[in-house]
Amino acid sequence: MKSLRPFLFPFSLIYGIGVVARNLAFDLGILRSTEFDLPIISVGNLSVGGSGKSPMTEYLVRLLKDRYKLATLSRGYGRRSKGFRLVEKDSLSTESGDEPLQFKRKFNDITVAVCEKRVDGIRTLEKNHELIILDDAYQHRALRPGLSILLFDYNSLSSLRMLLPAGDMREPVWEKDRADILVVTKTPPGLDQADRQEILSLIKPRSHQEVFYSYLEYGDLEPFNTEMEVRKLLAIKVTTNIILLTGIANPAPLLSEIGGYTQLITHHNYADHHNFTRKNISKLVQAFEAVQADDKLIITTEKDAQRLGSFATQELLKALPVYYLPVRAEIHQPERARFNELIEKYAAEPTVNH
Repeated sequence: MKSLRPFLFPFSLIYGIGVVARNLAFDLGILRSTEFDLPIISVGNLSVGGSGKSPMTEYLVRLLKDRYKLATLSRGYGRRSKGFRLVEKDSLSTESGDEPLQFKRKFNDITVAVCEKRVDGIRTLEKNHELIILDDAYQHRALRPGLSILLFDYNSLSSLRMLLPAGDMREPVWEKDRADILVVTKTPPGLDQADRQEILSLIKPRSHQEVFYSYLEYGDLEPFNTEMEVRKLLAIKVTTNIILLTGIANPAPLLSEIGGYTQLITHHNYADHHNFTRKNISKLVQAFEAVQADDKLIITTEKDAQRLGSFATQELLKALPVYYLPVRAEIHQPERARFNELIEKYAAEPTVNH
């Protein structure tokens, strides 16, 4: 499919003209952005998927949930429902979207909501909440957040930045200037000062923008079947056979992590937010059964696990060693304290959008 992208360049020009005109209309006040009095933090990116928005949203939730009555609000990508909807732990991903369902199952004490019109969603939530975190809302300019965090994937910084559909960019790169904080995600754990300087030369932050660097930290393997026990990631040996199931935008970091333990990986790779069918899961089970070894596992991501909730899928997988690998974002030291301070200071400010 990517080989066809150069032929789509004329369509990118048309798309780009529309995006630039729309943003200019907001910048000039021809189109209005709604503001609210309570703290609203937006997490987003300029490209299509894969920048680590969910781990960053979860980082913010962990930082703030014990001090504020907090809600997350997402569009609920991939759901079949419409309008405003509260997400419950027993919701289906087809009702809520996979990422909101993941948030609710991980943080049951916060409110998780979905609404394609974020302004309407906030109007419903603002009566009973003190702070709202918007997941993937950078392009939703009908709403003006008080604090905007823009993410850049470290592994894509130097790639050609073409607009959709010839490239992966939703907006021209100069639209980064309206963000307050820039975070470069998925960096190597051993990021040094030379790396930081090279990154700064690529993203060219404005004087009002502070730049931070984050990395992914993987947890232990959590069982899909709750009757099974957690399995240490370190328990994977070079002889362990892994059947890997992913439906995310960029599985490369996950492949790299698991590949550090074993190279015996069979990867069933689907598009981002893919709704797994019975046929997909049957193929996965057949691949698992075809492996002639005792030491074998099925591993998926935490986000993908939310889309394995149908009765038919659970029946196919219930007797198998199926695990998901949780991941969390961490801000590099020594900048972590400064990042947390900026977020906490903003959250504590009264009437922050005025």
